Amino acid sequence: MRIPMSEPDITAQELTAVQEVLHTPTLALGPRLARFERELAAYVGAPHGIGVSSGTAGLHLCMIAAGVQRDDLVLTTPFSFIASANCILYVGARPLFVDVDPVTLTIDPNLLERRVRDCRRRGDARVKAILPVHVFGQPADMDPIIAIARANDLAVIEDACEAIGATYRGRPVGTLADAGVFAFYPNKQMTTGEGGMIVTANSRWDALFRSLRNQGRDTFDGWLTHSRLGYNYRLDELSAALGAVQVSRLDEILAKRARVAGWYRDRLKHLEDIELPTAAPWTTRMSWFVYVVRLAGAGWRGHIGKLGCDAVGRDRVVPELARLGNERDRVIRELARRAIPARPYFPPIHLQPFYRAAFGFAPGAFPIAEAAGATCLALPFFGTMREEQVATVCSALEESLHACRSTYGRDRATPDTSAGVPTRASVSASPGLSASAGLSADTAGAIAGARRRAAGAVR
Repeated sequence: MRIPMSEPDITAQELTAVQEVLHTPTLALGPRLARFERELAAYVGAPHGIGVSSGTAGLHLCMIAAGVQRDDLVLTTPFSFIASANCILYVGARPLFVDVDPVTLTIDPNLLERRVRDCRRRGDARVKAILPVHVFGQPADMDPIIAIARANDLAVIEDACEAIGATYRGRPVGTLADAGVFAFYPNKQMTTGEGGMIVTANSRWDALFRSLRNQGRDTFDGWLTHSRLGYNYRLDELSAALGAVQVSRLDEILAKRARVAGWYRDRLKHLEDIELPTAAPWTTRMSWFVYVVRLAGAGWRGHIGKLGCDAVGRDRVVPELARLGNERDRVIRELARRAIPARPYFPPIHLQPFYRAAFGFAPGAFPIAEAAGATCLALPFFGTMREEQVATVCSALEESLHACRSTYGRDRATPDTSAGVPTRASVSASPGLSASAGLSADTAGAIAGARRRAAGAVR
């Protein structure tokens, strides 16, 4: 039985829609794109949707709209696909990384506020924006992030490229900040082949995005007249036709992916050597992008958290992370021997070769992100997956863990969890997962007010 890592959910509806475009003379900037933009914006409740050639292109344009310029700083997470940091470099700015929450793997609001406060204390006015990532379809804790941004006059751009359809406290991701970006690569929840969409409530930004994606032409520019520096970031009509059908099926697509995630959970929950993904208290709808398990259970979080607390600890973190990564990679090799693909998700951005060479990052800088990068493992996952395929993957994973157990798990000393880093069982009571715990009084008050207003809007 061949099991791919991922595959798109394409039906006869999508095939027909794409074929219809080929019988028209308009293959770019036509009615299919306009329809796709309207329907996706309506799905998430945004006033404006702007189709672009990729999620990366959308994030780049958002940096421009937010006024981020050369030598500015943008606060973001090191635990993400590399595009969420690269888009900052495209405008000559620099990512200022903030470590992640050990349970959700999204940017930690407490560390974020501390980072902003440190910059302000030094009189550093270069921080211009925050770019949280809704990683693996799990929303970041947006209320404290927005409150921190508003208190410090910072733009917020949501990287929702992995999270179409997810909701945060009943509100769709992508609509919680100044702008949000979705991506539609073939392994995403919905696909246009290649493509992305920016959503925003800002009419001025909407017009700017449409100009920037089309080589800098404004609506009223004459033929071959360009009002600003722009880019070829257009989304073609074939892709848009495919996307419009996918949006019409999105609830069905997300439900199928949630069903597959449920099959995985039911078949893996008895394994002590892994920790399964779990929704945060604020996640009212998870959008399953990938199914990522973490090796070694909950113990690694407290162990790494304690090791990373001081300079001596950081010296001990590096070999410990290398050991964890080797163990995870061995499991991947064992799965490959059984014809099951698996991938490490994500290698931390700051440890990518380019970032180490350009900025001097070294292991130990962001221990929680690095521990996640060393222990996370993505299993085959797609909405059209059959239950027997999930059963095959789970059996192979259990066999692979057993084969590797001589070097980790029950045969090793239990990691020290005395550092107080939250476990999955204590997620709802953890300071790192509370909207206001550890934040300043002003920020906590702003969050409470924002939630009251949001609750009224949702009702």
